[in-house]
Amino acid sequence: MMADIIVEHKMRDTVEVIMSDGTVLSGPRHASVGEFMRKYQDPHKPLIVGAIVNNDLRELTFPISADARVTPLDMTDSDGARIYRRSLTFLLEVAFLELFPEWTLTVDHSVSSGAYYCHVPEQEPFSKDHLVALENRMRELVEENSPLLKEKVSLEDAKAFFRKHRQDDKLRLLNYRIGNDLVLYTLHGKQDYHHGYMVPSTGYLKWFDLQLVDLGFVIRFPRRHAPDQLLPMTSYPQLLAAFRQYGGWLETLGIQSVGALNDAIREGRISEVILVSEALHTQQISRIANDIRKSKEEVRVILIAGPSSSGKTTFSKRLMIQLLTEGISPFALEMDHYFVDRADTPLDDEGNLDFEHLDAVNRALLNDHVTRLIAGEKVQLRHYNFKTGINEPGEYVQLVPGQMVILEGIHGLNPKLLEDFPPERTYRIYVSCLTQLNLDRHNRISTTDTRELRRILRDARDRGYSAQQTIGHWEMVRRGEKHHIFPYQENADVMFNSALAYELTALKPLVEPLLRQVPYGSKEYIEAKRLLKFLQWFLPIEQNLIPDDSILREFIGDSILTEFRVWQHTHLLDY
Repeated sequence: MMADIIVEHKMRDTVEVIMSDGTVLSGPRHASVGEFMRKYQDPHKPLIVGAIVNNDLRELTFPISADARVTPLDMTDSDGARIYRRSLTFLLEVAFLELFPEWTLTVDHSVSSGAYYCHVPEQEPFSKDHLVALENRMRELVEENSPLLKEKVSLEDAKAFFRKHRQDDKLRLLNYRIGNDLVLYTLHGKQDYHHGYMVPSTGYLKWFDLQLVDLGFVIRFPRRHAPDQLLPMTSYPQLLAAFRQYGGWLETLGIQSVGALNDAIREGRISEVILVSEALHTQQISRIANDIRKSKEEVRVILIAGPSSSGKTTFSKRLMIQLLTEGISPFALEMDHYFVDRADTPLDDEGNLDFEHLDAVNRALLNDHVTRLIAGEKVQLRHYNFKTGINEPGEYVQLVPGQMVILEGIHGLNPKLLEDFPPERTYRIYVSCLTQLNLDRHNRISTTDTRELRRILRDARDRGYSAQQTIGHWEMVRRGEKHHIFPYQENADVMFNSALAYELTALKPLVEPLLRQVPYGSKEYIEAKRLLKFLQWFLPIEQNLIPDDSILREFIGDSILTEFRVWQHTHLLDY
């Protein structure tokens, strides 16, 4: 019998760690994950900065008290990259406080080449001498390899700390904290809260530099595909202007942090925030339509591009409505119907069909149809059958004199899309959700997180996808954006920021139940848990407060624009 060979033993002094590649490590019970990872780390591979221990994300200081299965996280992993960047932000904050204790540092927004834009209101523009001193102090702290100490304190003690240091944005945020305690990190006697895990010590933070940009500066860090190098800093004046405009909107609304947004909800002022936020969108769309009207003698094609879940569809329809008020009747040409046959679709590096590659579009046919439409010719459009993956004949169309074509798709800003069409006859619009409302001055909200939450909702409603499926697919979507969209964003004539100051309070009650359905132990669970913890900071609002033509309705449903079409003045011919 099996019971005959089972014997009682005293607890071992050691534990075994089974790595994801099958390697087994043995070490003292209660040794930290980091101690095991130092033994496991290959010096020729990216630096390990965290780990998944028995299906839960852990930082390297986490003690291993029993046998465990461990997956290391390095800077090529999304969670590893977040740990590194969060720790680097804390290093910047501490060095800044040591050198400039009377000034205020704000970490504003991300930059696609791998950086965060920062500014100091008391010192605009920030001087080169100050920047050099700041970077030198950061490098000294890295060389010292000082520990980032973690301490759990009561919520009341945390509030007292931030009240003493006059950090009102953090204090307002903590008024809505769920739970009775808070984790604070300490470096060189400087203490703060950061939304997530850190590296154990400053010696991990070797890859960064600071560079002056506009009135502030950027802190640069490695991108995931190149974890030990910094990519060249590209100029991004239009994106910077879009973020500045949004910052102005938040100032107008009096909503410059999540704590202030929650205050508006609690005080019954959220309707005002919603109405003004939506009015600012309407104003921006109206200005774009007016700009197009002024160029109507030259412009014949309006190109609209942007990353996933930016609200391009609703923006396009609202723009068409505004163009009609300007006396312009646009014709919407669907780029999706110009896919090549599925058998001819290019493959990505993993051998999967890459529908986001430029060569997935029949550009020759698209160029021909656009050119002939603008010339007033009768054109038989294409219809892509998504079930069979084959192009089929579509309807015949003939535009009336002066009519414009609106073409929406991810490649809209790529010069190769319509390379046979004169670029001076196009008007290019970049649409993206450029969130600048942050948790507080040092804890930024990722624009990617907002778009991911939007997509989880829309996929669940329109495609029947679970949150687990959307999260699992999100990494591939992001790769496509980095290759095919972000490099061309500065080609735009204008940028439209689809972010709404209040939107995360509206998404919260709808997306939380979907995230809770992601099963524990799945690879998507860690991301779902991270998003749920992030959403805890927001108070919810009722959906009936949101206007029925809002861009947000594209994701939460019941948009009045779902069936909107512009048929006027376009000849649809039956041959």
